Amino acid sequence: MSKIGEFLAGAGTFYLATADGDQPKIRPLGMFLDGDDYVRFGIGTFKDCWKQLEANPKVEIVACQGAHWLRYTGKAVIDTDPKYVEEALEKNPGLKNIYNEQTGNVMGIFHLEDATAYDINLMPAMGCEDLLA
Repeated sequence: MSKIGEFLAGAGTFYLATADGDQPKIRPLGMFLDGDDYVRFGIGTFKDCWKQLEANPKVEIVACQGAHWLRYTGKAVIDTDPKYVEEALEKNPGLKNIYNEQTGNVMGIFHLEDATAYDINLMPAMGCEDLLA
């Protein structure tokens, strides 16, 4: 697992920031896939969040673990290979109640490119460590 994946797994819940025009929007997430050279995230294509991501792919993901927090910023790139949706639903079987043919809800998967990731230690002194180094 990558350093980013390890941090997200330890945090449990993390937050995705998008922009709705000039208004920032932040929502909690918990599902990610770590492999094939990227950490991937899934959200419903029917949600406003997905529409915001398509309109402006610049996003930021933030997670906290104690006095450390991760800032992962980059350009969201949509992954169209259906294997990632299948993997996400197998890893998180509860999501099958939301994303299925009966509901008509579709999960979209994306990863970040041109990204930076920092593990910021708030105590005892401010500092940053580039997790992509």
